[in-house]
This record gives sequence, C-alpha cells and structure tokens, in this order.
Amino acid sequence: MAKISQKSKGILYIMAAAFGFAMMSLFVKLAGDLPAFQKAFFRNFVALIFIFIMMLREKVGFIPPKEHIPDLLGRSFFGTMGLLCNFYALGRLNLSDANMLNKLSPFFAIIFSIFLLKEKPKFAQIIGVAVAFVGSLFIIKPGFDNPQVLPAVAGLLGGMGAGIAYTFVRRLGQKQENSRRIVFFFSAFSCILCLPFLIFEYERMSGLQLIYLILAGTFACIGQLGITKAYICAPAREISVYDYTQVIFAAVLGFFVFGDIPDWLSVLGYILIIGAGVAMFFYNKKRTD
Repeated sequence: MAKISQKSKGILYIMAAAFGFAMMSLFVKLAGDLPAFQKAFFRNFVALIFIFIMMLREKVGFIPPKEHIPDLLGRSFFGTMGLLCNFYALGRLNLSDANMLNKLSPFFAIIFSIFLLKEKPKFAQIIGVAVAFVGSLFIIKPGFDNPQVLPAVAGLLGGMGAGIAYTFVRRLGQKQENSRRIVFFFSAFSCILCLPFLIFEYERMSGLQLIYLILAGTFACIGQLGITKAYICAPAREISVYDYTQVIFAAVLGFFVFGDIPDWLSVLGYILIIGAGVAMFFYNKKRTD
C-alpha cells in the first residue's frame, strides 16, 4: 500500500476541518432564533471541555507566560466578536453566504498584519484584498430596501474579527505559544464573556436545540483540531487554498437541508473572493518556493 505524503495528509486534514466548520455552521443555524451569545457559549463550552481533556492528557500547562497574555486577550476578544457576528449572520443568511463572508478573514489578516506585525503588503496582495472586497459587495448587496444588509454586514464583521484574531495567533506563534493553550484561552474567555448575557437573556431551549448546539461545539472541535493537524503536516503555502472547500460543503448542506440556492450576484461574489484567494495562494507559494 502506497504511503500517503505529508502534503496529502495536510490536504485531507484541512478538508476535514472545512467540513467540520461547515457542519458547525449548519447546527448553529438549525438551533433557530436563539441569542448569538447563547449559541456562542454552548459552542465554546463544548470546545473547552474537549481541549481541557487534551491538555491534561498531553500535560500542557494552563498558565501562559505573562508576556503572552496581551496577545492571548487580543486573539480571544476579537475571535469572540467575530464568532458572535458570524452566528448572527448564520441565523439570517443562506448558509453559503454566511460562510463565504467569514472566509474574508485572510484578507483582513493582510490588512491588520500591517499594524500588528509591521508587515508591508505587496502590490499583488493589495489587489487581492480589493478584489475580495468587491466580491463581498455582490453578496451583501447594499441598499436600504434589502432586509439582509444588516446580517450580511455582521457576516463581514465576523470575517474581520476572525482576521484580526488570526493575526494575533501568528504573533503568538512567533513567540512559540502552545497551540492547545491558545484554543483553551479563547474558549474560556469566550464562555466568561458570554456568561452574563446568558444569565440575563437566556431563552429556554428544547432538547433538540441543545443537541444541535452540542453538535455545533463538537464539529467546531473537529475543525479546530483538523486545522492544527493540517499545518503540522504541511506549510500553509501548500494547502491553505483547500480551506475554501468549506464554502462548497456549506452550499451543499444549505441546499439539501434548507433548500438554499444562492442568487447569481452571490455566486459572482463567491467567484471573485475564491478567485482572489486562489491567486494569493499561488502568489505566496511562488514567493516561498
């Protein structure tokens, strides 16, 4: 039997992660019109349990170095804000639209890397960001008569929050911070931040809604672990483009579960954003090879 290469393993892991996050989105949407804080709390509480057990098994310390705490707080705050915006959008948009807007995060990461990492973007990266944001306008369809503008803008802000959070993760990676502890800190921070809102604005859930949120948390863990394993097996320049399969998974799930069919403007937006992402992938690969 032929041995699977590390790159092939990385591709499989990142596609498994994409499927995990698409399933998470599906179950968050199936949970219905619950407050975003409530959905985020249960999603992250499940993740917190999983990562807590993993850290105990691997004997990873729970207390980070003092100098890492500001970046951990930045990653956790913006990650939580991004998650809340994404969950708000998921409740009101097509599954594929919400997932596509969230996939703007790498382009936001390029912008915020200027301020947080002091990186100067290349001309090709600036063009890629511009094309991606033009694509987002086709999905958002700005206009006073469009009731989906607000959730679409929330989806865009979700991508921005995730992009800032990923930039903080890169800073933590440069400081050799443990990846498990980054996930643990984020999950714990998010639960603590959401808890007061959960107490005062809690809405009673059916048993089925609770199961959906537990499944959302479980698939989020699969996604998080898949991403981690993928980038252990292969560098981002070789596999990151396969992360866009999440949009394909979300579109298929949205069609079969909710009967969602994106309009032609949204599809054009997908093409522009994914096209910009693929172009950036090959540009970065050429620079590093």
